Amino acid sequence: MRVAIDAMGGDDAPSVNVDGAIDALKAQKDLEVILVGVEPVVRKLLESRKYKGSRITIHHAPDVVKMDDPPSLAVRRKKDSSMRKAFDLVREGKADAVMSAGNSGAMMGMALFLLGRAEGVDRPAFAALMPSYNKPFLLLDAGANVDCNPENIIQFALMGNAYSRLVVGVENPRVALLSIGEEQMKGNVLIKESTKILSSLGINFQGNVEPKDAYMGEADVIVCDGFVGNIFLKTSEGLAEFVMRLLKREMGRSMVAKMGYLFMRSVLKSVKKETAYEEYGGAPLLGIKGAVLVCHGRSTPKAIMNAIRIVSEFASKNVHEAVSKDIRKLVEKRGDKESTVAAS
Repeated sequence: MRVAIDAMGGDDAPSVNVDGAIDALKAQKDLEVILVGVEPVVRKLLESRKYKGSRITIHHAPDVVKMDDPPSLAVRRKKDSSMRKAFDLVREGKADAVMSAGNSGAMMGMALFLLGRAEGVDRPAFAALMPSYNKPFLLLDAGANVDCNPENIIQFALMGNAYSRLVVGVENPRVALLSIGEEQMKGNVLIKESTKILSSLGINFQGNVEPKDAYMGEADVIVCDGFVGNIFLKTSEGLAEFVMRLLKREMGRSMVAKMGYLFMRSVLKSVKKETAYEEYGGAPLLGIKGAVLVCHGRSTPKAIMNAIRIVSEFASKNVHEAVSKDIRKLVEKRGDKESTVAAS
């Protein structure tokens, strides 16, 4: 498995990408990493970490896509950027997957321009793995498309269903729509129209789920438009960080609280681990002909290590082929229904 990493992408790049890659190699014996970036800088970091193995190679790229670069500019003009060069490696068959903690809009643009949509896909979607009381669930779209129609939502459901089944390992994923109430009459036009179609697809559709119930493990795949999904994702991250900071503050206010912390330390560490974004690595971009993963801008080495693991699994399962197959089945099913209606 060869993973191309945009070494210059992220708030703390390139050091976190180098450290994460080295850690990933220890856990994945069949892994090869291509660090794409300014070669002298990346090489110096590898030397400072005393890395002497042969499973990391450096691919020189003199330019960088900045966080505030418009996606169109990054795609058209930054052909020598580390992000663009990483995508080129996948397009040329020299890497099996690409990932970056850089500009997510530019990642989306380059994925579409250089790799293309999977057959039948209208719009790709970011899929974020989120913690819940029982086991993680997949949220999509997590921010790629702020305006969607019912057809987009249907495809997101099929993409999430395939990813959950093939990569997460859920045999028969429970799929639900994120809404303001579980009753079918609640929600906007988008939700109501999508519900009608999803109910007839033959997947394990559970109807609507409220945000509060998402964390209770009510569904394995939760679908929404990218505007709602991104707000849900960032609110979740902020709330988790707020609660941990609040606990830390209160535990330092008295001797009794400090004593309590000593007894609760292992429990709190476990809770922090389950809710930390770095445990989930990043968000795969589903609906693209290839394995693409976008990491959090402030990713740590641990987040990069986990992202490499996830994108490796993503690439090995050929998810885009499964997605295209499911969409073809949907089109055929609808065609049969239309033919039946016309004949009658």
